[in-house]
Amino acid sequence: MIERLIARGCSAAIRLLTGARAFWRGCIPSSERRVYYGNHASHGDFVLIWSSLPAALRREVRPVAAAEYWQRDALRRYLIHSVFNGVLIEREAAQRRRDPVECLCEAVDGGGSLILFPEGTRNTEDGVLPFKSGIYHLARHRPELEFVPVWIDNLKRVMPKGKWLPLPLLCTTTFGEPLRLGAGEDKQAFLERTRAALLALSPEQMEAAR
Repeated sequence: MIERLIARGCSAAIRLLTGARAFWRGCIPSSERRVYYGNHASHGDFVLIWSSLPAALRREVRPVAAAEYWQRDALRRYLIHSVFNGVLIEREAAQRRRDPVECLCEAVDGGGSLILFPEGTRNTEDGVLPFKSGIYHLARHRPELEFVPVWIDNLKRVMPKGKWLPLPLLCTTTFGEPLRLGAGEDKQAFLERTRAALLALSPEQMEAAR
């Protein structure tokens, strides 16, 4: 019960601090198993996507996060495990006890959806870095999954690196059309298609498409 109250408080706080608004352009909220994947600029990204979902869905959506960051102290461990029910992945191959894709498959097989960031690291520049292959391997092992692109705008400006207080800027999340791995689609084609679908939701691309 206490964890649920903390989760609600986190959601309310992130919306208050960022003025966050969610736009569902290509789909509507659904209890179907999905992988919400977005551009990655800060450690607050998954909280923003998670907070943008209807409250009834949040309990079933698990963020995929870097183990080395979230296991640094007791508070972070409590938040990621007990409040957000995250799936922790070791970035360094030498430190891994399990295959990351196996961990993700286990999470979705348990009935959950995921939030992940295919760039694999935070990107402080404009645009989107090339995707790592993990999203493809997950799609190959679970081809029935829907992959929903989510563009996060302004969060790195709301909370610039090294600042403790948020700036008064509006932050948005834009949810696009779900994708699935196509029959016979290879890794490079899938990575390019999912990345293009994410970039298409950026304000610049959406303005150019009008």
